[in-house]
Amino acid sequence: MKVLIAGAGIGGLTTALMLHRRGIRATIYEQSPSVREVGVGINTLPHAIRELAEIGLLPALDDAAPRTRELFYYNRYGQEVWRELRGLDAGHAVPQFSIHRGRLQKVLYDAVIARLGPDAVKTGLGLAGFIENEGGVTAHFIDSVTGGPGLTARGDVLICADGIHSVGRRTFYPNEGPPKWNGVLMWRGATEFTPWRDGRSMAIGGGMGAKFVLYPIAHPEGGRQLMNWVVNIKMADGAASPPPKESWSRPAQRSMVLPYARRFNIPDYDVYALVETTPQAFEYPMCDRDPLPRWTFGRVTLLGDAAHPMYPVGSNGASQAILDARALADALQKAEHPRQALHAYEADRRPKTAEVVRLNRKGGPERVIDEAEKRAPGGFESIEDVMTKAERAAIVGGYAGKAGFAAAGQRQGGATSSAATPTPVAAK
Repeated sequence: MKVLIAGAGIGGLTTALMLHRRGIRATIYEQSPSVREVGVGINTLPHAIRELAEIGLLPALDDAAPRTRELFYYNRYGQEVWRELRGLDAGHAVPQFSIHRGRLQKVLYDAVIARLGPDAVKTGLGLAGFIENEGGVTAHFIDSVTGGPGLTARGDVLICADGIHSVGRRTFYPNEGPPKWNGVLMWRGATEFTPWRDGRSMAIGGGMGAKFVLYPIAHPEGGRQLMNWVVNIKMADGAASPPPKESWSRPAQRSMVLPYARRFNIPDYDVYALVETTPQAFEYPMCDRDPLPRWTFGRVTLLGDAAHPMYPVGSNGASQAILDARALADALQKAEHPRQALHAYEADRRPKTAEVVRLNRKGGPERVIDEAEKRAPGGFESIEDVMTKAERAAIVGGYAGKAGFAAAGQRQGGATSSAATPTPVAAK
């Protein structure tokens, strides 16, 4: 069997590695002239890391990024709403990683080249269209630099892992229109700065349309650490306003972000100074698409953001693409016919990812902050006066269970919180 993959992102690269492990040949065609380390930080959850560990990538991930130990949720005043252990510390068999998106992509790319050979990834080729018949599928690629003809490739299966603006998805759903924007703009950046807490913790602060996210994406060195930050602000009615351009590398002016950075308080950390000293910030609208009724048409299917783009809450986008890759590789190994395999893959993954898309639209686990601020907009002396531990656990643990990465205590309806009664912080 020969598999064609459009897109050398996290989903496409992981799919090639999963297929190679099962003895299935794959070639990746990437639109960009080169596979570059773009973007900033992401979190990759244990259910996805388990899959990468099985294909031998855990040592490379450990070299590239810290293992996340703890997550804190705060209101805008820096008062603790919830905290929980993560990864190995929460009882999982494998870690969670906070990592630069480009470095994760590089770990995967280097493994593809080492295992599949230097010709396994062909760059500068964007998917233009495809034709299939009973014997296979023929994909046509254009030269993304010149816009002229690229090449034609023939395979048994075509996997469209080409992102939120997928050519394959647009072929199947030509009238779908642009991605849906919820009106939130995300400003993102990363810079060498003072580590927060133990250098392995992350924080999410603020609710009701304004949040600040903080976590490390490299190991500490010399008292400094590469710190990733995100400012999310509700800027417009997404239903009435078109979204700005979606690009992980769209530059933003720090002067636009700094006034919003003043609104957040992360205990024992200078959020404003972190944003102010970041050399380059990036802007991205929080967009997704409605879940589809169907991913697979004959010998062609969708994967990752091409199939289920979702809001970046709950640390789930890249993780779900990795889970897609494992499910697809298993299906292609087991099925008697490629079409049967693609339908089995879709039957497994489409309902699960649709549920995560819907949960993320409601705020994901971060909804616990929204609820706390809704009940106590001016802050609180004790979170227990606002929300019980059971109420908070139901929000956070319920999301983890449905998204597939709950630790044992959360699956049983409890929580992995290490602080039942957080120390109150005076509101400012």
